[in-house]
Amino acid sequence: MYTTESQNEHHLEDKNTPSSTNPQILKDSSIIELEETKEIVLSQTEETKSQMEKMSYCPPQGKWNKAITNGVALFMIWCVAWSFSGSEVLPGGNLFGLLIIFYSATIGGKVLELIRIPSVPQLPPLLGMLLAGFTIRNVPFLSDYIHINNTWSSTLRNTALTIILIRAGLGLDPRALKHLKRVCLRLAIGPCLIEACSTAVISHFFMNFPWQWGFLLGFVVGAVSPAVVVPSMLLLQENGYGIKKGIPTLLIAASSLDDIIAITGFSTCLSIAFTSGGILKNVLASFRDILIGVLAGAILGIFVRYFPSEDQTKLTLKRAFFILSMCISAVLGSHQIGLHAVGGLCTLALSFVAGVNWSTGKIEVQRLIKTIWYIFQPLLFGLVGSEVSVASLKSNAIGICVVTISLSLLVRIFSTFLLMCFAGFSFKEKIFIALSWIPKATVQAVLGPLALETARNSAPHLEPYARDVMTVAFLAILITAPNGALIIGILGPKVLERHDPSKINVKLTKLELH
Repeated sequence: MYTTESQNEHHLEDKNTPSSTNPQILKDSSIIELEETKEIVLSQTEETKSQMEKMSYCPPQGKWNKAITNGVALFMIWCVAWSFSGSEVLPGGNLFGLLIIFYSATIGGKVLELIRIPSVPQLPPLLGMLLAGFTIRNVPFLSDYIHINNTWSSTLRNTALTIILIRAGLGLDPRALKHLKRVCLRLAIGPCLIEACSTAVISHFFMNFPWQWGFLLGFVVGAVSPAVVVPSMLLLQENGYGIKKGIPTLLIAASSLDDIIAITGFSTCLSIAFTSGGILKNVLASFRDILIGVLAGAILGIFVRYFPSEDQTKLTLKRAFFILSMCISAVLGSHQIGLHAVGGLCTLALSFVAGVNWSTGKIEVQRLIKTIWYIFQPLLFGLVGSEVSVASLKSNAIGICVVTISLSLLVRIFSTFLLMCFAGFSFKEKIFIALSWIPKATVQAVLGPLALETARNSAPHLEPYARDVMTVAFLAILITAPNGALIIGILGPKVLERHDPSKINVKLTKLELH
């Protein structure tokens, strides 16, 4: 028995010996092969790097290649435009002026983005675009060769207004508005109307404006700018500031509604200022235009909500095309037939009604509209800056305009603070909301030139008033946009409570606001 067991054990050991050594041999061989592969790859990588270094200068790579590519692309755009229009893209032509303003405004915005001061929030790029257009208009050599037809400029500004209204309509969230209840309506309607009325009174006594022009100016400067407020609030919301009480959500939702109130009031005052007849007749005509615009927009919005259907391909592109084409036609067409207020209200109603049941598809349409806005934004602010001529300003015009803006802003800040009382906010939070509600940019950039364009076409004797409105709108952007962005960025982290965004629903908070 012993001999047999020993032999079996010996036999088993012989069988197990190869099985125990083979993996070690395979492991060693695989390590050797891996090291050889690494050496080959490293050698190839070093050769590739050396080749790239040799080839980095001829042809150039990286930033130099990108700069040359962009420069040639811009030149080819000019060449294609010249082949179609000839003299229009030469100095003095309309296309030449538009290209120069567009590229200058884009560069101005990029330069302002590059300017970063430690512990100071970034200034809005639209300020650089505005200054670029202002520089082009007031530098003698440039202003001699850059001219843009008033019709072209007006059409582009109205198209930019249409895109702003579409974004405002799509940006309204019915659930957030319902949850925030009356405090959102108070914040959106109250400060705008109070500032419009105070501006009318101040401009009547300081600038000798007639009452209808005073209220028109009031609604121009009474709108807050989502272009400044929304990005600043989103940044605070991402970092958890004020999200427990829904302060960023409140300001984002109210900013779009505030613009709607201002644009509606401006359209009503514009029709009163440029039409003859009694005030009662003009007010009734304005209500008629409002009714027509809202009904037309609601009907078209219901159509776009269901056409195209969910089962079609390229759904986002088709929806965006329908909204853009219908809204631009409504805005430009309403100016052609003399019903100025109809187009804007139709656009707001159409975009809001159409996006109610789109759920996640609404976000994709908003992104596409936002991409188109990036094209029109430099044109809008560049054209607004180019409308302001230092030579045509009176000696005391700037001082009076600044005083008017400053006094109306003080009234707005104080009224906003009072309207936020008994809404569940602390003293510091009410101060922050009041100061965050001062930036002006986008709406002023559209409505100011619109009044000037209307005066040029229909009532040249009213052009001095319209030019003063344009100057106030320009200075309001220049003063409030950078200061508002700085106030929000600096004051927000200091006065707002910070919470973990993952533990709080930032869209619909649990706090009951009254």
